[in-house]
Amino acid sequence: MCGFAGFSDYDDNLLDEKYLWMALARRMARRLAHRGPDSHGAHVSAHCALAHMRLAVIDPQNGGQPMTVAREGRECTIAYNGELYNAPELRADLESRGYRFLTNCDTEVVLNAYLCYGADCPEKLNGIFAFVIDDGIHNQTFLCRDRFGVKPLFYTFQNDRLAFASEIKGLFEFPGVNPVLGREGLCEVFGLGPARTPGHGVFEGIRELKPGHFALYTREGFRDTQYFDLSAAHHTQTYEETVHTLRELLVDTVRRQLISDVPLCTFLSGGLDSSVVTAIAAEILREQGRTLSTYSFEFEGNEVFFTPSSFQPDRDQAWAEKVSKVLGTEHRTLLCNNDQLADSLFEGVIAKDLPGMADIDGSLLHFCHAVKENHVVALCGECADEIFGGYPWFHRREMFDGSHFPWSNNLDVRQSLLKPELAEQLGMEEYVGSRLQETLDAVPTLKGESQEQVRMRQISYLNMKWFMATLLDRKDRCSMASGLEVRVPYCDHRIAQYVFNVPWDFKCPGGVAKGLLRDAAKGLLPEEILLRKKSPYPKTHNPGYEAILKQRLQYILRDSSQPIHKILSPEAVKGLMEQSFDYGKPWFGQLMAGPQMLAYLIQINYWMLHYNIYLDI
Repeated sequence: MCGFAGFSDYDDNLLDEKYLWMALARRMARRLAHRGPDSHGAHVSAHCALAHMRLAVIDPQNGGQPMTVAREGRECTIAYNGELYNAPELRADLESRGYRFLTNCDTEVVLNAYLCYGADCPEKLNGIFAFVIDDGIHNQTFLCRDRFGVKPLFYTFQNDRLAFASEIKGLFEFPGVNPVLGREGLCEVFGLGPARTPGHGVFEGIRELKPGHFALYTREGFRDTQYFDLSAAHHTQTYEETVHTLRELLVDTVRRQLISDVPLCTFLSGGLDSSVVTAIAAEILREQGRTLSTYSFEFEGNEVFFTPSSFQPDRDQAWAEKVSKVLGTEHRTLLCNNDQLADSLFEGVIAKDLPGMADIDGSLLHFCHAVKENHVVALCGECADEIFGGYPWFHRREMFDGSHFPWSNNLDVRQSLLKPELAEQLGMEEYVGSRLQETLDAVPTLKGESQEQVRMRQISYLNMKWFMATLLDRKDRCSMASGLEVRVPYCDHRIAQYVFNVPWDFKCPGGVAKGLLRDAAKGLLPEEILLRKKSPYPKTHNPGYEAILKQRLQYILRDSSQPIHKILSPEAVKGLMEQSFDYGKPWFGQLMAGPQMLAYLIQINYWMLHYNIYLDI
């Protein structure tokens, strides 16, 4: 994985001041150095400047970027961030068409695929990726992002110049791009956050290329095109055939994602999703005479303070150790204490350039730093719940009535924290409602489907477009902050598209949540592991952490110069801190309860300070 930044201008010739523009592109990319600690490079042509920071995973000795090939007397240059899982097949096809390769890295495959297929090339790619190509042959800049947005790509315009970067912080190095927050941005942060509208960069004028989209920038302007979306189709297989097909897809996907020239591991919670990935990976590596390394995460004090809830029925540690013993992995449990967790809130803001999932982000940052000490690539079980229907809102009808997002179905607490005049000015309910309706209007359905079938498609589509996107954003930013590449097998577009059209009574046979996945994994794991009730990513239940948050927020409230005073009602926040929190009643997803609300407000204040945000409302 890597990071890149740059800009394009089709009115001026950048070569007239080549080294000035190269220096600017390098400054933008240096803000992303954490994404690519192994090497760096830069490129300037007449109309495009690119700079790249590389994390070497495949063919570390070669594959430096930006990478250029010459054709018809002109050049095409790519800056690429990602991993291509069908590179061998695509490379063979391109070689049969006369294309020659100088490296073994997938960057060269993507570049030649673009030369061969043009704007159709994204449809040929199976992987996680974001890339920009300076196409000197057709005098255009081509930007592209993978189907579900695993890899990020932000952009903005300054006059007639397009600037782009893997992370927002890279754009802030570009002259004229400033951290301004308007009405929409505040609605994103307080109404939808930590989720974010697809394509929205929160800051004024900053956009993110949507998942499954590519864009062309030429003298005629900027044109954004969708090349992938989930589609509705009749499922014609029997249940037994569906189980068999899914098993084949899972094994093939994990096998492809194990390709690496650097040390690789898996995240293992002991839950169904990560255990299935780990079981497949361990068996494949065992056939190669290798032992898989695995990691689980825990918090100091949870052995004393953890209380089961409907969202989090038990702790992971014993289950992870049990799975590791069965599969013969080299396992390690990583620990995070209260002070580390509280301090990670600030690093989490810098990693994402936005307030996020508070300590849920911060703890992952802490754990990824520890994993990176010994490994460069990890596989995880993220995305299975969105694709197979594992979350409570798939099963409890009252959690989704079509008028609110199921993971955040009440805005009262959020709005009550704002100054009353600001809350009225923002119109947050209307903003959030319109974002929800836009997505519901796009849900693909089949003629003749029942109301209940349409409803389940809506929940699945919403989860993949919004909730899964939030978790993928978290996973990328928190892992890449330490130069760790995390792969997500369940997010393979073949699996997602296939399962989207599987009937709900197949996904949840006999009322068993994710029963289809459990049946597809039979024989890989003991029955007790396959039947373990869902337990989400762990969080701390230590009251000492809550005490630290309240102390820090009290300090912010006492200091009238803190920027969040421009937004919040001090009385409402004080009332929030006096509450006795119910950790089992989240305000976002399954994990963000009362303490995470306090942590979110601390993050927002630090975000406004760190980026010197100007409020334009």
